[in-house]
Amino acid sequence: MSVKTFLVTGGAGFIGSAVVRHLIEHTAHNVVVLDKLTYAGNLNSLTSVAASVRYQFVQADICDPHKLQQIFSDYQPDIVMHLAAESHVDRSITGAGEFIQTNIVGTYTLLEAARAYWLQLDAAKQGAFRFHHISTDEVYGDLHGTDDLFTEATPYAPSSPYSASKAASDHLVRAWLRTFGLPTLVTNCSNNYGPYHFPEKLIPLMILNALAGKPLPVYGDGKQIRDWLYVEDHARALVLVATTGQVGETYNIGGHNEKQNIEVVTTLCALLEELAPHKPAGVAHFADLITYVKDRPGHDVRYAIDAGKIANELGWLPQESFETGLRKTVLWYLQNQSWWQAILDNTYQQKQAGQC
Repeated sequence: MSVKTFLVTGGAGFIGSAVVRHLIEHTAHNVVVLDKLTYAGNLNSLTSVAASVRYQFVQADICDPHKLQQIFSDYQPDIVMHLAAESHVDRSITGAGEFIQTNIVGTYTLLEAARAYWLQLDAAKQGAFRFHHISTDEVYGDLHGTDDLFTEATPYAPSSPYSASKAASDHLVRAWLRTFGLPTLVTNCSNNYGPYHFPEKLIPLMILNALAGKPLPVYGDGKQIRDWLYVEDHARALVLVATTGQVGETYNIGGHNEKQNIEVVTTLCALLEELAPHKPAGVAHFADLITYVKDRPGHDVRYAIDAGKIANELGWLPQESFETGLRKTVLWYLQNQSWWQAILDNTYQQKQAGQC
């Protein structure tokens, strides 16, 4: 495959940075990271690849059409991988406006910038160009049966402002293909976990709270089911779709790991008993910190992905089981305190402000 230039929006975020690290460490492609560096964007997640001559970083907002036009002109990308998004459900409940702006208006603005750029390419480059939109399984709503799975044909039924904004962005991407011919692809993934995950999300929050001797808050009865996907497995899948996927297709990406939230938390506690035996003062067992709290509004009961299409058509399967991936994740947080401590004390944003 010829060397291509990837424009990765949200490339300093959790999944985006995993994609960037994969591209730099395991391919010969060039990467341009576009990130606004909101609270969820962290340049420390890209330290291992930042010195590469194939890596470029641009701080920009996907809602800024003039900046996007400049970026497309300057870097001439062959593939756009669009991961920039507001993604935390709890934040969408207390402040939906940011989600509407970034996920819907931002996606529209990026699509228009990509279309203007694509239209002026020669025929060969137009044919090779790809716009890959990365979305979530939450656009499908939830599953109430024990055997049902989300497929690429599952109707949309989003439950939260976050998932509704992502559903809207999915529809925009497909409309730009149908109406304007822009060569797009869409992927919908299950819950990701792994290294460099922002501490507000379930798994890193539980790890860091446990290490600090703080309560481990579990919504409702903790029996909500999620399909867990190791982030590095997801990064491999995304690059595979971007480079070999069929234009106009949707691919669901899941980890084949359905777990209740309470099961995730108790498994984490057991791993910490083994891997972090020196507990905080007053803590006899990490599981004693589990605290049940009032469920959040509109909390979906179960997500589960049928990832058969990407397996059958593109040959992708996850390499990590939930057990191996979770162990790697806990070890990473134990061994990389400087990364997450900079987030907890907010020095990472101060450092980034000085770098950009």
